[in-house]
Amino acid sequence: MGLKQVWQMVVALALTGGVVGCSSSIPAPPQATNSAVDQSVRLRPEIVATHQMNPAWFTQGLEVDGSDLLIGTGQYGESQIMRVPLSTPTASPLAQKSLPPRQFGEGITKFGDDIWQLTWQDGIAYRRDARTLAEKTQVRYPGQGWGLCATKDHLVMSDGTAQLRILDPQTFSEQRRITVTNGGQPVTQLNELECVDDQIYANRFLTSEIVRISPDGKVNATIDASALPSNAAADPNNVLNGIAALPGSDSFLLAGKRWPQMYEVRFVPAG
Repeated sequence: MGLKQVWQMVVALALTGGVVGCSSSIPAPPQATNSAVDQSVRLRPEIVATHQMNPAWFTQGLEVDGSDLLIGTGQYGESQIMRVPLSTPTASPLAQKSLPPRQFGEGITKFGDDIWQLTWQDGIAYRRDARTLAEKTQVRYPGQGWGLCATKDHLVMSDGTAQLRILDPQTFSEQRRITVTNGGQPVTQLNELECVDDQIYANRFLTSEIVRISPDGKVNATIDASALPSNAAADPNNVLNGIAALPGSDSFLLAGKRWPQMYEVRFVPAG
C-alpha cells in the first residue's frame, strides 16, 4: 500500500471516528532469563516509495497522526516541532513551535490529546496541545532524553543507554525500566522509537541499524538499513533517525537527520 492510499484511509478513519495511532501496551516483563544465543531475525527495508523532505531538518522524532505527519527536530537554535501534511511533508506547516535557542529538541510522541516533546540535556519534557502544538506544561526528568513513543497505556523513553523507561502518560513519572538485550548482551545507543503491535522499534545512534524489541526487552529482529541512500550533506551526524508506522498497512516511514528524502518501506527478510 502506498502513501497516497494510506493517507486516504486515515482520512476516512478520522471522518468515521476511528482512532489512528499506537494501540498496543507494554505489559510487565516476565522473569528475566540469560540466553547466550542471538535469536533475532535479520530484516532489511524494501523501498515502496520516496518522498521529499526538507534537508535543513535535523530529524529527531517522526510520527503519523491521522492525515498529518509530526516532526521534531534538533540542534541549538533550530529545534522545533511541526505538524505537516502527510501527503506533502515539505508543504507549509499546519502548526509549528520552536524551542528556546538554548535547548536541543529530541523525540516526540502523541498520546490522546497531548504531544510530548523531549529535550536532550536539559531534562525538560514539553506537554503540548496535539492540534496547535501550544505548550500546556513542562515536566522535569533525570538524565538525558533521546527517543519517545506511546502505547495505549504508557510512554516509552530512551536515553542512549540499553535501558528504556516506562512512563506515566499523564504525569511523565517513571514507573519502571526495561533493559534491552540481544543474545544476553545489552544493546546500547537506543535512540528514536516507534511503538506498534506490542513491539518497540529503535534506531541505534550513529548506525544504520534498527532493532525490534519485545515487551520483555529482548531484541527479536535486527533491521539493516545501510542500503538506504541518505543523499545528505557529508556529516557524521546525518544518520538514519526517524521511524513512523503507517496505520492500516505493514509499511513504515524512515527518515534521517538532514536527509532530503523520506522512505516508505516494508521490512522484509534480509538476503
